[in-house]
Amino acid sequence: MSENRYKIVFDGTLLPGVEKSTAQLNLAELFKTDTAAVERLFSGQPVELKRDLTQADAQRYLEALKNAGLDARIEAEPGLELNLEAVTPAAPRPASVADSPYAPPQATVGDAVPQYATLNVFSFEGRIGRLRYLAWTLVLTVALLAVIGAGALFGVITTAVLNSTLLMGLGILAGAVVFIGFIVVSIQISVQRLHDLGWSGWLWLLNFVPIVGSVFPLVLMVSPGSNVANRYGAPPPPNTTAVKVLSWMWVVLLVAIIIGMVAGGLSSLEDRYSETSYSESYDSSSDEAESAADAAAAAAEAADAASTVESEEE
Repeated sequence: MSENRYKIVFDGTLLPGVEKSTAQLNLAELFKTDTAAVERLFSGQPVELKRDLTQADAQRYLEALKNAGLDARIEAEPGLELNLEAVTPAAPRPASVADSPYAPPQATVGDAVPQYATLNVFSFEGRIGRLRYLAWTLVLTVALLAVIGAGALFGVITTAVLNSTLLMGLGILAGAVVFIGFIVVSIQISVQRLHDLGWSGWLWLLNFVPIVGSVFPLVLMVSPGSNVANRYGAPPPPNTTAVKVLSWMWVVLLVAIIIGMVAGGLSSLEDRYSETSYSESYDSSSDEAESAADAAAAAAEAADAASTVESEEE
């Protein structure tokens, strides 16, 4: 008994959250053709993209199409019955007959687009999710602080021991290069996060817009990306344990910073309140002392006046 065969059928249905233009671009990339050649596959009529497949091959092709955003399906091929009584040899195909423009593409799919995107922190291409965005940002920040600390220590030692102006200038230049590198890598991480949202990397410039720039990083941290391929490539791979731990460390650090800022603000308010209370008590004490002094002076004047009157009467 021969093995069952399967075919891949697509009727134009897309996965949730996938735009038609994005799916057409992904499918054109799979078939190594242009977008116009695959537009007819989205007419709403069932089209057989691939036939005569084993179950394993059909699953592989279906997974590739799912990653491209297409809601394709697998259907079993009708069973074949062998009958040798009447065998008619197939007529050779005329060489002059051109391929039908309505025939489905015959390119091999499955290996053209990987299931997940390749990770590269030093690139403006690719996609990363929310947790990996936090993890990479934390590692980059810690690395920058470590380099700054080492550079400051080296500068202090160099100034104290060698007192060299040349080395000091080289240290400042190296610090500027490190800072520029930090900015570039930070932009690359943000651009990859924007790609996961299906947005252009040029939107990073919104960080320079007043008010919007203070909220935009929060949008990158909390907005979920899609788990299917978009025009910027395949989805990012699943988060590893290290990514999850680092991302939560960043969240804990942010909470600690917020708590520290609130505690510092409350302490400042308490100090101001204490100073105000002390000033008010000092002012009231001064007023009481002045009142007592005025009363004493008035009493002294009254006594002097009385003694003067008595002297005149005598």
